[in-house]
Amino acid sequence: MRPGIHPVSRPVVFRDRAAGTAFLTRSTAGSDRTVEWEDGTTYPVIDVEISSASHPFYTGTTRVLDTEGRVERFERRYGRTAPVRG
Repeated sequence: MRPGIHPVSRPVVFRDRAAGTAFLTRSTAGSDRTVEWEDGTTYPVIDVEISSASHPFYTGTTRVLDTEGRVERFERRYGRTAPVRG
C-alpha cells in the first residue's frame, strides 16, 4: 500500500437518535462533537437517524401490507385492465 493516500481509521461512537442506543466502532468519519464512553475515554460522536437498533427489518416490527386492498383500490381508481391474451 502506498503511504499517505488512505484515510485514518479511528474509534467513533455512532448514536441512534430513534432508539437511544450507541455503538462504538472504527470509522474514517469524523465529528467535532465528542462523548465520554463507558470506559471513560472521550470519542467523536456521530448522530444517525436510523440503525440496526431501530430499523423495522432488524427489529422485527415490519408491517404486512394489505396487497389485496391496494389492488382493489387501484382498480377502483384506474379501472380494471383487459386480460392479457397470449
